[in-house]
Amino acid sequence: MTATAAAPLESTLDAPPATTGVPAAPVAEEAVARGPLPVGRARTIALLSLFLASTMELLDTTIVNVALPTIESGLSASAAQLQWMVAAYPLAFAVGLITGSRLGDLWGRKRVFVAGLVGFTLMSAACGFAPNAEALVGFRALQGLTAAAMIPQVLSSLQVMYAPHERAKAMGMFTGLAGLSAVLGPVIGAVLTEADLGGLGWRSIFLVNVPFGVLAIVAALRWVPESVAAQRPRIDARGVTVLAVGLLAVLYPLTMGRELGWPAWVYAAMAVGVVVLALFARSQVRAERTGREPLVALSLYRGRGFGAGSAMNSLLFMAMSSYFLCQTIYLQAGLGWSVLHAGLAGVPFALTTTVFAGVGVAVLAPRIGRRVLQIGALTWAVGAVFIAAAVHGADASTSVWAFVPGFIVSGAGFGLMVSPIGVFTLAEVPVAKAGSASGLFSTTGQLSGAIGVAVLGSVFFSVVDAHASSVPVEMFRPAMEVALGALVVLMLVAAVVARQLPSHPVATGPALH
Repeated sequence: MTATAAAPLESTLDAPPATTGVPAAPVAEEAVARGPLPVGRARTIALLSLFLASTMELLDTTIVNVALPTIESGLSASAAQLQWMVAAYPLAFAVGLITGSRLGDLWGRKRVFVAGLVGFTLMSAACGFAPNAEALVGFRALQGLTAAAMIPQVLSSLQVMYAPHERAKAMGMFTGLAGLSAVLGPVIGAVLTEADLGGLGWRSIFLVNVPFGVLAIVAALRWVPESVAAQRPRIDARGVTVLAVGLLAVLYPLTMGRELGWPAWVYAAMAVGVVVLALFARSQVRAERTGREPLVALSLYRGRGFGAGSAMNSLLFMAMSSYFLCQTIYLQAGLGWSVLHAGLAGVPFALTTTVFAGVGVAVLAPRIGRRVLQIGALTWAVGAVFIAAAVHGADASTSVWAFVPGFIVSGAGFGLMVSPIGVFTLAEVPVAKAGSASGLFSTTGQLSGAIGVAVLGSVFFSVVDAHASSVPVEMFRPAMEVALGALVVLMLVAAVVARQLPSHPVATGPALH
């Protein structure tokens, strides 16, 4: 990072925060810094290290989607394995997220951040050199676990590095970066796969993390400050294990069931998983009643705003993850588009998402309140209808321009939802519970993404199997129409759920973790 590049960023963050309607981010739990805090250009480099780690993690959430058909042929992967390549990462990330946050509070945010970053970089290399589909799924899960150690430390470190009046700017930049990275994942994945750098093909989408990871590690070791929580939390290893077992017992058979012909053990395993999750929820309620700190503070859902916002966030992530998966496979396997062609088709979605994310949180949310989320959900539903109309008449000769109107409208709707939703969800949460609330909010979103891939991915491939044909587009058209129909339903439900949120965010809400 050159001096000329670092100075404008630092001056921007040092300026008084603009009035955007985004609540300032109080420290949920007082942090104790160990050693001097970085200032000036050193602080900017520390910030860039944190942002670089976040960008890699966010890109890897969606970057694999566009390369799935290439991975399928390269590793002879089954449809279920392709679903797990997408779902294993957010599932492992979600299961480990709360524990990762507590490890940072206990052992030091910088120490855990660097450890997670090293692990993430190594697992990215392992994914890039995976010899078969089973290994790639396993490495993706381990990559998600290392990300769960790394990411919670980013916002915690920002809270330590910046004074209260500066945090709104830093948090706003982080939110914008998150939305942009998620939607740019398929585009960057397509460019890297098609470029075939060094003959690596799809492997480059993982290996590209290695040099950037090393750069972030070096910067973090030198400039990111160390801090711990003033009150040390306990690590509930038993609770994490029970939660992981319950989720896997539900998601594994749900993903594999179609390929195995839905044998009886699939339903039995899912039933056991539901029972385990119910027992886990009961243990968390009991812990709160007896004054112990639960792994998941279920009492937060008693607040109407947090409960409704979490539900809406779950619908959003479920729709997003399944939409990117199905669209990628449809464009490549159904229409015969190249990886690059399919990836670049997502540029209109990415651009409008970026624009409307900023407009939604900075302009519309302060003026029209929760209606911005309702408008966003309905707009994405309309966009899905436009895309479905294009899909209905599309064949192998159809131009990308037939889909552009739907992509633009869909991106606008997604953007109007993705940035403001956290502000409304956490607006009424007491500051004392900010850490638990923001961690739980992020965890449920990630879990919902994995569930969306498992459920709607299985439906998508089932419809493909039911329409066997020598003409690919005739196999994949009905499946894509069903996927888009499901998206419309999810967004209509989200628009109704949004009515339960606070009419306007208040200025005391916590920041996302």
